[in-house]
Amino acid sequence: MNATELLTDRRTAIAAHHPELEPIDPDLLCLLELPDDLPEQLSIAEAAELTGLTAHTLRYYERIGLLEVGRDAAGYRSYDRRAMARIVFISRLRASGMPIGTLSHYLALVQEGDHTAPQRLALMQEHRAKIHRQLRDLQLALAVTDYKIDVYGGTATP
Repeated sequence: MNATELLTDRRTAIAAHHPELEPIDPDLLCLLELPDDLPEQLSIAEAAELTGLTAHTLRYYERIGLLEVGRDAAGYRSYDRRAMARIVFISRLRASGMPIGTLSHYLALVQEGDHTAPQRLALMQEHRAKIHRQLRDLQLALAVTDYKIDVYGGTATP
């Protein structure tokens, strides 16, 4: 399957589970694909700039085993497309509140092979439930904040 077919499959899967996202927002697509003009190899500074993470964070992810990074002829870290895709994946899960330990466990299951798919599915389903609870809590917090703005004579509309 080529990259275009893979992207089309991912878009279709997301649309099936989240019809409210149709058409798929370009910001969501950055979760699925890397820029076409991405160089084959990036330095740690370039990877940090592209992802918005610090070089320290990238080195930490490598040190704890979340990320495997090759080295160039001079021994410097060299981030390929696979490493960059992993960084994007890790970043999205971390932004959603997934603890490093859970993420590490998930990636270890991936490395063990396809037979761990049911465990990975269960882990992601649990995480999705947590995200839904967080969203509900944030919606309630927003409602309280809007109420207080209205009470003070402001307008709660953006």
